[in-house]
Amino acid sequence: MGHPHHDGAAALERRAMQAYRIACHADVACAKPGNVRVGGPAHGMTARDFLRSARVSAAPLACLGLSIGERVLHAVRATRAEVGCNTNLGIVLLCAPLLHAWQRGEASADLRLALGRSLRELDVHDASCAFEAIALAEPAGLGHSARHDVRQPAQASLLQAMREAAARDLVAAQYVTDYADVFDLGLPALRRERARRGRECAAVALTFLDFLCAFDDSHVARKHGASCARELRQQARRCRSDVLAGAHWQQALHRLDRDCRQRGINPGTSADLTVATLLAERLGAAGQALAGSGSGSPQGEAGKA
Repeated sequence: MGHPHHDGAAALERRAMQAYRIACHADVACAKPGNVRVGGPAHGMTARDFLRSARVSAAPLACLGLSIGERVLHAVRATRAEVGCNTNLGIVLLCAPLLHAWQRGEASADLRLALGRSLRELDVHDASCAFEAIALAEPAGLGHSARHDVRQPAQASLLQAMREAAARDLVAAQYVTDYADVFDLGLPALRRERARRGRECAAVALTFLDFLCAFDDSHVARKHGASCARELRQQARRCRSDVLAGAHWQQALHRLDRDCRQRGINPGTSADLTVATLLAERLGAAGQALAGSGSGSPQGEAGKA
């Protein structure tokens, strides 16, 4: 038998890795307009690339000894070494804080509160690691910034850098709102659609559509321009209206998917938010189970105290 503390920490990491991989697998198992899926490659990538990325990035993202920024950097490095392209930068940036927060002792009581604490503790080292990860991933349309440019040394905390980028980037916006869009839009949509449709892939795809209806997708805006992102949002709203009016959800989404693929449009940020929603739901349920059993996190604090 190993030391109880070590055994408990290892189990906590395994549970975090499993929750993350399940969320990533659901992402490619379900047909989301313009996105890579099983049997539907797009944008030079395949579902296998995403599944391999999830496999190799899971361990660093769940590592109790790493801060949030370190988790992001090690996950992106592992992904780049495995598939040679950017499959999951947004996913990694969103999932690292969620996993860090869940692994805190109090996360069994309220994941969202623990997440806020983890985000407020982000420092310059986290920013340096995240900047290096972003530069390594080379996301489409990255460009340059007068302040907090990822190609320059970090001068402020990661939270401060995300605050500056929040108006133009939905991933950054989650950092400064304690993931309001995930908890207030994504989770209710996922649960509503699951109850309404009775099918997991329908719930995932329509949650993605809700994100696409609510926001101009950041990835689309960076790569194709703000007007293209606005136009896609309007298309998504028409698609959602068709579904609400009784159109078969698969047929409605297929039409939008076909148009996105013909135009080379990938609403990647909406997909990243969907993965974060799936992970938050699994971690929230796991935290409630821990609370119900009367056992807290064996690690207490993960990463920084």
